[in-house]
Amino acid sequence: MKRKLLIYYLAALFGFSGQMFSQTYQLVGDPVNTTGWDLVSNAAVSNDFIRLTTDNTSLYGAIKLATPITLSYCDKWKVEFDFRIDGNGTTQFGRGDGFTFWYLSNPPTGYVSGGGLGVPGNASGLMVGFDIFNNTTEGQMSKIHVLYGTNDTAGNNIEYNNTAGSTYHSADLNPTQPFVGPNYKHVEVNGETDLSNPDRWIITIKIDGVQIVSQPFAPSGGAVGMSQGYFGFSAATGGASARHSIKNVKVYVDKVPILNSTVTPFVCTNPATGNGIVDLTSFNSQFVNNPANYTFTYYVLGSSTPIAGPENFQYSGNTTIKVVVKDPSSTLCDNGDGIIQLNPTPFAADNATLTGCNNNNAGTATFDLTSAAVTTIPGCTKEFYNTMHDLNAGINQITNPNAYPSGTATIFVKVTTPQGCVSTSKITLALHPTVTVIDAPLRSCFLETNPSLGTFNLSIATVTTVTGATKKYYPSLTDAIDGTNEILNFLSYTAPSGVIYVKVFNTQGCYAIAKVTLTVIAPVKSNVLEDKIICIEDKTTLDAGPGFSSYEWSTGATTPSISNVGVGTYWVKLNTGGCITLQTVKVYASEQPVVTNIDISGGTVTVFAKGGTPPYQYSMDNINWQESNVFTNVTRGETKVYVKDSYDCEPISINITVPNLINVITPNGDGINDAIDYSALSNKQNLVIGIFDRYGYKLFQADKTNRYRWDGTNGSRKVPTGNYWYSITWNENNKNSTPIKFSGWIMVKNRE
Repeated sequence: MKRKLLIYYLAALFGFSGQMFSQTYQLVGDPVNTTGWDLVSNAAVSNDFIRLTTDNTSLYGAIKLATPITLSYCDKWKVEFDFRIDGNGTTQFGRGDGFTFWYLSNPPTGYVSGGGLGVPGNASGLMVGFDIFNNTTEGQMSKIHVLYGTNDTAGNNIEYNNTAGSTYHSADLNPTQPFVGPNYKHVEVNGETDLSNPDRWIITIKIDGVQIVSQPFAPSGGAVGMSQGYFGFSAATGGASARHSIKNVKVYVDKVPILNSTVTPFVCTNPATGNGIVDLTSFNSQFVNNPANYTFTYYVLGSSTPIAGPENFQYSGNTTIKVVVKDPSSTLCDNGDGIIQLNPTPFAADNATLTGCNNNNAGTATFDLTSAAVTTIPGCTKEFYNTMHDLNAGINQITNPNAYPSGTATIFVKVTTPQGCVSTSKITLALHPTVTVIDAPLRSCFLETNPSLGTFNLSIATVTTVTGATKKYYPSLTDAIDGTNEILNFLSYTAPSGVIYVKVFNTQGCYAIAKVTLTVIAPVKSNVLEDKIICIEDKTTLDAGPGFSSYEWSTGATTPSISNVGVGTYWVKLNTGGCITLQTVKVYASEQPVVTNIDISGGTVTVFAKGGTPPYQYSMDNINWQESNVFTNVTRGETKVYVKDSYDCEPISINITVPNLINVITPNGDGINDAIDYSALSNKQNLVIGIFDRYGYKLFQADKTNRYRWDGTNGSRKVPTGNYWYSITWNENNKNSTPIKFSGWIMVKNRE
């Protein structure tokens, strides 16, 4: 029998020889944790070690696993432990007798004499004895005995068992590896299947790293065909005495993690042949994760011959398949045994219903016919038809079953199992209720920065009353249908007046599309509120008129109008339907007229003005006003001229000087009317006096060089008696430097 120690799952991971391994059972800790182990007779926990016997005669002690370990298809295993044998011994026999590590189908349960090293008679299994007493010479020694069979020699002493091929006895190791002493010695026991003869084990034993034995052992006696047993240690003293101790016990196994120990797939037989074919390898993933990391061997239960073609295994009745799973990277024991139970049963496909979405009330849905639950058997092939007639005839097969558009209907399906069994069933196609939506309006105030745009919260548009509905928003109907260009900023969507589309989904994932009409509320301004022009010293009233929900003026007023406002810029916030329009209005000061120039001719004053808003009015006393710009019989000397425009604001005024009028001079040196003298005007700006003959020829100019006087000469000589014209110009001393022109005639009488 090919053996494999099937050891139960380890509690932690340990590594050796470059591999990572699981530790199934151990005796470690301080105090030693003996959970899962049974202490027998004199054995007891002593701090960090197990004391099998005290240093006394006629004692026996053992410790064993509480649960048997199954031997099945085991390739490799490993056990490590430390042992110590010390004590005073007896005068007659010294220290003895030693201890045994074993794997037994019938472990000891009570006292065993010393020579048996704690192993009772007829014990069967693997025994590795560490013997310190030579029963022949009654002297001290250090020998290893290995027995893979039954302890059935005289005195139940494995020292004397020499079954060919099943035993080993080392030389006395006292010179190099004495077993007795105060220090612990480390032992490694490795078992490995002999590939050239799978019934044998190659057992390797090392003490403190020194290899003692490595050779194959054939089972004998009760070890042949042994299927389970117990790991353990035992010691006995007999007439001698010694303290036998072990610690740091670790039993290693690299176990394949089996997900399911038994798989019972649906299988059937073809009615025409009575047989079925199944791919056994298709179940590998039900036994382990990542099947590619393992090797699988399949056996019909009771047969030791592997199934040659597991991918096409033929069966006819109930058949049990044993599956052996191995980890090719493993160096220790695997436990990969599984069962595939083949129990052929009649095959019948199930009727099923598929319900699809009647999206946007299209009247049809797109169905995945292959998803209909017509069978739970993996690997089946399915053919779909619109009628049973087509199915039976094998014609008009539906070629797009994964995306089949249809309204409510009945589809017929032919289901064929991997074993060739055939059944038919019906698939009823149904439609979910239509998602109810309604078109909705949505209004938003204009943006001050761009009145043609508004910002909308699309989520508040009431487009459905479906409970649990979800919504997506799109700029066009095509986008909504195709699911493209989704509006993601639907809580603050900036857009002009127009439409968007909402795709409304119910809890089944079905949808309908609603239209939302977006309206940007344009700014509404007062059509009666206008800019005004007033006199700068006046006040006026600004009126926005009726029809607005509320008013807020820059003055703080909340009435439709405000009064007693002067020149300046004002604004009012006008509320229409919750939207605020800011309207600015200005009150301008009227433009004052300006006197451009004044002509004075004798006692006539002519005033010229510009600017402001004509027509102008003129006055010389600010009381009596006239529309004419000409004043006559004006008194000589300083006076004022007043001008105002049509706004009738505070008039402007300028001071003017009407010079004294001299019409005759007699330059004869008598001191009377010898000259005309306008030096009184010398304080005026740009004062110029010109004398002209009747032909317009300028004869003389009086200015500050001649103190603004003319004595009737033309340079150095007197002018002839006659009439002459004069023109006097200057600028008044005001802010506008108003130009004045004064003209008239003068007679010169020269006496020769």
